Amino acid sequence: MLKVVSQVLRPTEGRVWLRGQMAPLLEMGGGFHPELTGRENVFLNGTLLGHSRQEVEARFEPIVDFAELGEFIDAPLRTYSTGMVARLGFSVATAWEPDILIVDEVLAVGDEAFQRKCQTRMRAFRDHGATVLMVSHNTAMVQALCQRAMWLDHGTVQAVGLAEEVATQYQQASG
Repeated sequence: MLKVVSQVLRPTEGRVWLRGQMAPLLEMGGGFHPELTGRENVFLNGTLLGHSRQEVEARFEPIVDFAELGEFIDAPLRTYSTGMVARLGFSVATAWEPDILIVDEVLAVGDEAFQRKCQTRMRAFRDHGATVLMVSHNTAMVQALCQRAMWLDHGTVQAVGLAEEVATQYQQASG
């Protein structure tokens, strides 16, 4: 579903309408090339997200600072850990405040301090009017970051409502 909303795949039926700038975080290192350096991948990914070279240059230092990769930014991405790739991907995707941020369990990687940092940034986006569309099995994260939730099971809606209520229903059915 996220790939359809992100316009990676076309829907088999129905339509998806999006308004505003979208930043998808669908998979670790999506849009990155392992043989390029972190620096080169920032420019590649920024371009794939629709930003000019000048826009990426203006945000480059804050991207690297947020990702906490200063000394590694000129190393090939293939030498990065999964967590480092996730930090760089999140940092690039959120360097510009999107109208819609699409997140697919990408925050499950990395240390707790970085996860909290990402959650704070996502809350700030939400508080400024952005839509955060997140897929997760982590009900604690859903409750912490979301106001509303939808529980899907094999593409069928099981519940929609306040995040706490839907999370409780999901936990009762799963446990």
